[in-house]
Amino acid sequence: MRDCDVFGGVSALVRTQKTPTASHCSWWIRSRVGHKKRVDNWRSKSTGMSVMDFQTILLKVEQSLNREDVEALVFLCADLLEKDVCCITTGRDLFTHLQELDFLAPERPFLLAELLRVSKRNGLLRQVGLHDLQTEGLVSSYRKLLFDLSENITAVNLKDIKFLLYQTLPRRKLEDDMTMLNLLLEMEKEDHLSETNLDMLEKIIGPVCPNLKRKINQYKEQNATMNRGYGYVQEHDHPCAHLFKQPDTPTEESSALSSQLSASVSLATPDASTEGVSLSEFSSSGKTDSPYSSVQSHNVFFTSSCEKMNHSAADTSLGKTQEIEAYVMHEGRTRGVCLIINNFDFSQSIYKNREGTDMDERCLVKVFQWLGFKTRTERDCSLEKIQSLLSQLSQEDHTNMDCLVCCVLSHGELGSVCGVDGLTLPVRDLTQPFSGMHCASLRDKPKLFFIQACQGKKEQLPVLIQSDGHDSTEPDLATDAVALQDTIPAEADFLLGMATVPEFASFRHRTEGSWFIQSLCENLVLLVPSGYDLLSILTKVNNHVSGKTARIDNKNKKQMPQPAFSLRKRVVFPVPKQPPPKLK
Repeated sequence: MRDCDVFGGVSALVRTQKTPTASHCSWWIRSRVGHKKRVDNWRSKSTGMSVMDFQTILLKVEQSLNREDVEALVFLCADLLEKDVCCITTGRDLFTHLQELDFLAPERPFLLAELLRVSKRNGLLRQVGLHDLQTEGLVSSYRKLLFDLSENITAVNLKDIKFLLYQTLPRRKLEDDMTMLNLLLEMEKEDHLSETNLDMLEKIIGPVCPNLKRKINQYKEQNATMNRGYGYVQEHDHPCAHLFKQPDTPTEESSALSSQLSASVSLATPDASTEGVSLSEFSSSGKTDSPYSSVQSHNVFFTSSCEKMNHSAADTSLGKTQEIEAYVMHEGRTRGVCLIINNFDFSQSIYKNREGTDMDERCLVKVFQWLGFKTRTERDCSLEKIQSLLSQLSQEDHTNMDCLVCCVLSHGELGSVCGVDGLTLPVRDLTQPFSGMHCASLRDKPKLFFIQACQGKKEQLPVLIQSDGHDSTEPDLATDAVALQDTIPAEADFLLGMATVPEFASFRHRTEGSWFIQSLCENLVLLVPSGYDLLSILTKVNNHVSGKTARIDNKNKKQMPQPAFSLRKRVVFPVPKQPPPKLK
């Protein structure tokens, strides 16, 4: 047995596929004690480090660590420590405990070097002069895998993972301050994760970031290869199995294979070819004459941030993710005003009454109150009343608000919405009172308009529904007959969520509400807790609504919503503390 490999004798037993017995255990312990002094002397000569020199290095490292660094090192040492790792909160506590367990000493600084190398603190490793030191592999490949996964999980990914674990872990373990490393430790405590049980890990990583799932599969294949080739003993198979844990450092007999395996198990950054994780698929509409963007004119995917990083080699090399800035949303205050204009009674006009619109109103009130808005509902508004409501709202002080929401449920024509008197108001006039010039307290804040109304009379072929326009039939569905032409606001920070594309009808069920508003409410409830921004949610709404079909006059009718916006940042609503509302 080599002096530099205190596990060599046991390794030889394992590689020859002999089952360790009690006598073997006793022999191994005596051998270790007998060789310890010679091993320490050999290593002391190789490091040339005094006790004070070593303590100084530990102090310098401890002073260079922030809270996240300490958390990472504690996590990597979790298999070595004989106490709850949650009790260790400082680098000094960690190093003291490792010294007490004889893992760190002037003649044995190898674990320190390995921890700094694995946690990617190579600069600090060089500063303390340990960069040329060979490491022993005391940190298991399993622990390294989990750490590498956590390094590639962004804040958005973590929210998704917590959502997937909502029914698996206690809710207090899924609070905002719970990091990915702590979440993994909690899964281990609850016996949902171990070195030989990675099924739950795959289930929560796969939907969020498939590239990372491939790393898990690679690790499992590697372990299977090692177990077949060397007959490794499972740690749970023998009462003294913890004494036979294999070091990562290869012995002479396995150095060639170890070199080959280290290349294949390397936890490197994924290459640039990634798979988009999309909650919906949609086509691009190509060029647009408008200076503003619509969701259809961009290749927008529900891609997790860790995958976005892979699209840029520069970003990958820097280890950073380029993310679009979000509008400020303050915790603990009213999010803003949500005005809902709900027109049902059109008996004094050429239009029919809008049956089912009350269901839309109820859902909008529930959802936006849940999101922290102060909702106001105005029913059966004439053109003059709509103009008056918008003017009054624009004159209010919105300084302590984060944004504005206005929902209009009515009939419509090309480029306009209707009052109950049948008179039409251009969509642009809905937004104009809230421009920066007319409403300074909403300047640089998102102003969100959702319009359930048709943009024309055409019906999209291959839609139980009614239209909010001139109806020619009387089924359970109706159309809410407004083109997008000349409806985009001329200033920044606006969003128009239109129920349908230009010149086409939108549909409303007489008892269940409109396709667009119902889908909007359902997807806000579903996706806001996962941290998705509003444009991504509206893309999901597009996919949801476009998949619906209704039969009218023996023809299949469909609908395609169209968000249009001049937003400069992402709109991300804070996750409400209250449980999501039940919509039906």
